Amino acid sequence: MIERYSLSPMKELWTEAAQYARWLEVELAVVEVFEETGDAPQGSAAVMRAKAVIDPDEIRRIEMETDHDVIAFIKSVTSRMGDEARYFHKGLTSSDVVDTAWSLAMKRAGELVLAEVDRMIEALRGLALRHKDTITVGRTHGMHAEPTSFGLKALSWLAEAERNRERVARATDGIAHGKISGAVGNYAHIPPQLEERVLAKLGLKPSKVSTQVVPRDHHAEWVSALALLGAGIERLATEVRHLQRTEVGEAMEPFRSGQRGSSAMPHKRNPILCERLCGLARLLRGHVATAYENIALWHERDISHSSADRVILPDAALAAHYMAQRTVGLVEGLVVDTERMRENFGASHNLVFSQRLLLALVDKGMSREEAYLLVQQRAMEAANSRRDFRALAGQDDRVRRLLAEDDLDRVFDGAAYLRHVGDVFQRFQLP
Repeated sequence: MIERYSLSPMKELWTEAAQYARWLEVELAVVEVFEETGDAPQGSAAVMRAKAVIDPDEIRRIEMETDHDVIAFIKSVTSRMGDEARYFHKGLTSSDVVDTAWSLAMKRAGELVLAEVDRMIEALRGLALRHKDTITVGRTHGMHAEPTSFGLKALSWLAEAERNRERVARATDGIAHGKISGAVGNYAHIPPQLEERVLAKLGLKPSKVSTQVVPRDHHAEWVSALALLGAGIERLATEVRHLQRTEVGEAMEPFRSGQRGSSAMPHKRNPILCERLCGLARLLRGHVATAYENIALWHERDISHSSADRVILPDAALAAHYMAQRTVGLVEGLVVDTERMRENFGASHNLVFSQRLLLALVDKGMSREEAYLLVQQRAMEAANSRRDFRALAGQDDRVRRLLAEDDLDRVFDGAAYLRHVGDVFQRFQLP
């Protein structure tokens, strides 16, 4: 991921030095267990830790000769060790170290993403509560439908965010599997009991069955969960983009003092953050396809997944973290124009109340078919002539025979559409 969309502390997790530090963490955990089992002298791991120096430049120079990054890492890190170096990487294959370290990184990255999602959820709760009773036009197919609550709209974002949190948490727990099972996963040189103890030190669990690698469906599930989180954020951002349009103007993303919307048109206040979030969501979905392609490897392992992992795993984590963090600011700073929402009711000349009029006529004894045709006729007349739907309905003798003026008042009362909003909020234990 480019620096522009890489935020701390996530970006520090994916540096080259941090990668090598995790490899060292895995190697030393193995030596610590060797000490416990009597397979290495006491204090070996401590000596190694004190003498190990991670020098990415030196590792790169060695790799130019070996064309193998793990061997280059081992040669560099052990070069300053003494006799203890005999126990470093003993009985291991490269993927024991690399894949277990990947799992460490993804587990920690998932926890960072979850922390931002928690903040996003709290921001959405606040937005929903502030606008629980804010009436706005609901839209289907981009057209005015019926009145609804802006808080209910925010509550739908909250519900999706909570589901995505559950998915990311589940996938992060799922990715917390390592393997110290050898070249083909049969524990030829290190027993399963040692693997369990090593991984426990690292806060990981053994894969039930591994080949030379941790099975890539774990990774695919994790990337998929991040992509679903991104899709949920994209849905929110897309809604704000539509609501920020000049013709709508009901909600706008924050616009800082000194910010510029266009290099050419000083009046522009563009939804650039929301558009950026939509673009990053596309990137995340693209990584899902690659993660799925990585699952089917040849026999016990090939390395067709390796180059892809090095791109998609850090980038997916960085993008998801960036999106969640920036969404917090978007929600907390969202400008909601309630007056414009009321004004926009006029754009459809009260047509949004058509179903209530239909049902009121049916309740008074008119057949549904007759009522539908009557209401549709008057609705089309109002739309085509840009006249008020209530006034036209009130002038229809068939309506007047069944509905008095106070009946029409109740039909065209927007508050009626919000009478059950509180019930939905109670599902979230919100007042």
